[in-house]
Amino acid sequence: MMKLLSVLLLLLVPLLSSCAPLLLPLDCSDVYSQDSSRPSGVYTIYPIGATSAVLVYCHMDSQEQWTVFQRRLDGSVNFYRPWDQYKTGFGNAAGEYWLGLENLFHLTQRKRYELLVDMEDFNGNKVFARYSSLSIDGESDGYRLHVSGFTDGGAGDSLSAHNGQKFSTFDKDQDSSSGNCAKLYLGAFWYNNCHHANPNGVYRWGADGTIHGVGVEWSRWKGFDYSLKTISMKIRPVQ
Repeated sequence: MMKLLSVLLLLLVPLLSSCAPLLLPLDCSDVYSQDSSRPSGVYTIYPIGATSAVLVYCHMDSQEQWTVFQRRLDGSVNFYRPWDQYKTGFGNAAGEYWLGLENLFHLTQRKRYELLVDMEDFNGNKVFARYSSLSIDGESDGYRLHVSGFTDGGAGDSLSAHNGQKFSTFDKDQDSSSGNCAKLYLGAFWYNNCHHANPNGVYRWGADGTIHGVGVEWSRWKGFDYSLKTISMKIRPVQ
């Protein structure tokens, strides 16, 4: 009898194991942990739980897995948008998109993250800026930015000046300026008074001084009158 029970248990264990719920991935590092053969591309993550499925672009390699929360590539998506869209996210994860402030808030509350900002100009030059810590507060505090620990990859530091700032859009002015930085520079960001970086600005093609400071800009690299070809902001858990 005991022998029979032992055999039955051995048969049931694999079945019970197969019925165990699969942990929902919070970010791209979790996606990679579940299957390390997965290449870079679009995956589903769950920043706020089972009902919060959202598509995101994951940059994958054997050493680093990055969750991209902002990406500009070609000007195909309009980034001059109101508060509610920056809160929830917009665009196409296979191309240009913004993941959403609420998603980013929940991600950075559940893990400690570092930030990588990759960018390229129209001559094919590529640089980056890296920060050892990034988090944002909740909506009740304006999704305030906390960023520190800069490492230069040729881009210079255009983000530290925005540290401690609330997020602003044209219809929700939370910057430190007497004006509305989002309206002045046709974007949305953690504006101070006003910006050293404007990654969500109007997509233009390289050097253009027609309207000062409105392009997709990282001023410490290219100044205020050069709009970048590409820029992406991505996070990964601190190792």
